[in-house]
This record gives sequence, structure tokens and C-alpha cells, in this order.
Amino acid sequence: MEIEIGRGKKARRAYGFDDIAIVPSRRTRDAEDVDIAWRLGQHVLELPLLASAMDGVVSPAIAVQLGRLGGLAVLNLEGIWSRYDDADEQLERIASFSPAEATREMQRIYAEPIKPELIGRRIAEIKDAGVLAAASLTPQRVREYWPIALDAGLDVLVIQGTVVSAEHVSTVVEPLNLKEFIADLPVPVIVGGCASYQAALHLMRTGAAGVLVGVGPGAACTTRGVLGVGVPQATAIADAAAARVQHLLETGQYVNVIADGGMSTGGDIAKAIACGADAVMIGSPLARAKEAPGHGYHWGMATFHPSLPRGARVKTEQVATLEQIVVGPATENDGRLNLMGALRTSMATTGYDSIHAFQKAEIMFAPALQTEGKSLQREQAIGMSR
Repeated sequence: MEIEIGRGKKARRAYGFDDIAIVPSRRTRDAEDVDIAWRLGQHVLELPLLASAMDGVVSPAIAVQLGRLGGLAVLNLEGIWSRYDDADEQLERIASFSPAEATREMQRIYAEPIKPELIGRRIAEIKDAGVLAAASLTPQRVREYWPIALDAGLDVLVIQGTVVSAEHVSTVVEPLNLKEFIADLPVPVIVGGCASYQAALHLMRTGAAGVLVGVGPGAACTTRGVLGVGVPQATAIADAAAARVQHLLETGQYVNVIADGGMSTGGDIAKAIACGADAVMIGSPLARAKEAPGHGYHWGMATFHPSLPRGARVKTEQVATLEQIVVGPATENDGRLNLMGALRTSMATTGYDSIHAFQKAEIMFAPALQTEGKSLQREQAIGMSR
């Protein structure tokens, strides 16, 4: 539905997770009968969960732990872990800064050059533990560093930026030709972010195994305020899922839609899948793990940009182990623990037994979902109103 913004401009209405609800179907299931596995290239993953390539979220140790739980953690190869031998010392420094000085001091820390030998070492640390190694590079640096990561055993490459397009135009540098580049790689490639049907479709045509959907919804991201760019996640995912169908009709190739950001509870994750995602990428929910490398803080990949930061260092409360957050058991009632258990239960409650089946669930516009009948929770700051 188009809305007239003014005589010269019309706009589509878009929806976020808080605007929608998943409608129960005519049947229910046992949660034990629900299969949430998904395929990424030649790899089958037990959990449709990726940890964001953020330094306060993913360390080599977290990558190993999440891999053993059945998920996939993406290490930022342009972050602290590839710039400093003693990465934890720098992470502790970042956690010590006052809010007023955090961005400026982080810019100084991230001015340290990337050390190629550390890229290989970090990937090897993950591979030596016997789990899949996934890592992220920006389009500007992927040509320079991907061979080092590949030689070290990289299993999945993520080419990631605030917005990544299949048709970058530049009079300054030679743009990365994603289609040619991906065709020459022996590992699955995930690219993103994007937030529209056309952008997702063009990224799928590059040969990517997955497309990240999300521009600015993350808890630490300020892109929507700094640039005014973004699309609410429910609409962005649904549009990308439609692009996936079109690409499948054109080529016979299925490309995963990965919802990136904007999810803090199991219910959000369930809604992302019901809107059409095959998996989700999250950061801030995992930054709350006691093992998280951020020492109680979380920040995005553009927080420390040298000239135009588009992120904030936000404080998180480290409340549980990574295992409790991902697969439980939950000891709180706000939906932030046992995220995958919540997804399974949501699918079982609405009658769906697989990710692909759940993508067909009925969705309803329901802005009262978060507030209806919840006055006592709001007044007492408990449950979902905390």
C-alpha cells in the first residue's frame, strides 16, 4: 500500500517485528519433532543462528563454543583480533572508557594496522577445535586478505558492509566484481547487507550462498540516524524472500536469506523466520553472555569509522552463559534466554516442523501485540515490558 508523503512523493508502508504476529494454524506439534537445521553450501548447520562479526560478540573461543552448540560465529578479520596479539587487553580498554570518550578512543585503537599473520592464526585457532570457521571482510579489503584466511582453513566467507550492492560505481577505485570474485572461490560466500527486493535479487545473482538482510536495525547501529537509510526488518526480510523465489525460478538455485539485526528475543527470531528468513544473525543478545569478549559492552563494525562513525558502544548486562542464551535452560521470562528453544516452541505451537514450512506461516499486522493485557508487566517492569 502506498502512502502519499506529499504531492511529489509516495512511499510504501513498512513493518518491523513489533508490528506483526505469527498466527497459529489448525495443528500443533511436539517441539521435539521440530527440525531447525538448515544448509549453507555443502554445510548442514543444526541451528539457524549466526553470531555477528563484532569484536564484543565473537572471539575465536566464542566461535568454537557456538560451533559446538550447532551455530556459526563470524569473526571480524578487520577487528581487534587481527590487529593485536593480546586482543583481550584492548577489549578491556574499550570497556573502561567513559561514554564521552568511547568513540574517539576506539578510533585510535582501531587505527592499528591489520596484521596478516594474525588473520591466519585466528582462523587456525577455530579450525584446530574441529568446528567450521567463518569470517568477515569488507568489499574494500576482501581481495587483500581472503587468500590468507583460505589458506588457514576458512570454511565460510562473509563479505559485509553497511550496504553492499552488486553494482558499486566508483571513479576512485576499481570496484569489486562480486560475481567474478565469488565464482572463483571454493567456499560458500554470504554477502550483505541489503534491505530491498532489487538489491537482494542482484546480490543473489552474484552466486552468493546467502544474503544478509538488514540495514541499521542493530542495537549498536546508528546508520538510520546518521544516514537516514534503512527498512524495518519484517518488510525487508519479506521482500528479500520474494527475491529468493524469483531467483530460484530463474536459475534453480536456492539462496539463503539471513536476517541480520533487530532481534533481541526468541519471538523476534521466530518472526524473522516466519517472514521468510532461513537463518538469523544476531549480536547484542550474544553480547550478554558471560563469556562474551566485550566485557559487558557491544559495538558495531562502523562504530570506530575514522571520519563518520555509524555506531555506538552500548552497555549490556552479562546475565547468563552462551549456552543458556542459545539453547537454555532459561531462568528468566523475558524471551532473551534459550533463543533456539523459543524458536522450536513457536514452530511447534503453530504447527510447523521445518524452517521451510515455517516460512509459510500466516502473519498478521498486530501493533497491539506487545501491549494488550500487559499493564501489570509494564507497571512492574517485568516480563516482556522490562
